[in-house]
Amino acid sequence: MRPVEPGTFLSTRNPKPETRNPSSWGLYVVTDRSLTKGRPIEVVVEAALAGGAKAIQLREKDLSTRDLYELVERLLPLVRGRGACLLINDRVDLTLALPIDGIHLSRTSLPPAETRALLGPTRLIGVSCHSLEEAIEAERGGADFVMLGPLFPTPSKAAYGPPIGMARLEEVRRRVRLPILGIGGITASNTASVMAAGADGAAVISAIMTADDPADAVASLLHIIRSAPTGAAGR
Repeated sequence: MRPVEPGTFLSTRNPKPETRNPSSWGLYVVTDRSLTKGRPIEVVVEAALAGGAKAIQLREKDLSTRDLYELVERLLPLVRGRGACLLINDRVDLTLALPIDGIHLSRTSLPPAETRALLGPTRLIGVSCHSLEEAIEAERGGADFVMLGPLFPTPSKAAYGPPIGMARLEEVRRRVRLPILGIGGITASNTASVMAAGADGAAVISAIMTADDPADAVASLLHIIRSAPTGAAGR
């Protein structure tokens, strides 16, 4: 592994201030190397960024700490070059060791409040939630946004139970002031309904990772998100 001088990644280009606001992302791209049809994850991420993605979550649970570290080294210049944000799944250690923009937590992670105490006020903290109670807890714990789902049937979220549906999303929207990103089975055909139910954006895995043209897939979803009427009741 080549030596890295302090500030190497930050010097390539920091994210623009607006890209650190989860409400502005529209689309939150979550990685999964097992779905990329043999393409390196860097290739898919670079294409997603070219299509307009402003936030990438690195979610590769099977990789070792060293492999994840080196993957972040390769991804950060790509993300910085597009003025976007990079978050990592569940790894407080790597978030501290590298200039990553934030971390994404699950129900088995450290609680948001403890994570915030470790990371300080400047890192973004997202939390996966599957109920109103979890979303309220995340908000109280100092999270910056919640990812709510699964909204629709999807193999990638089967372990989290049946889809919670639009009615639950609307309920969470009424009770929680944090930005909400819907996840789980989101495609071009149902994205508008997610926005109409009150989401601030959509988190996607399969729709981008499996796409023959990830840049086009991102651009198409972003167009739908930005064109859709929003259900902002309760904000």
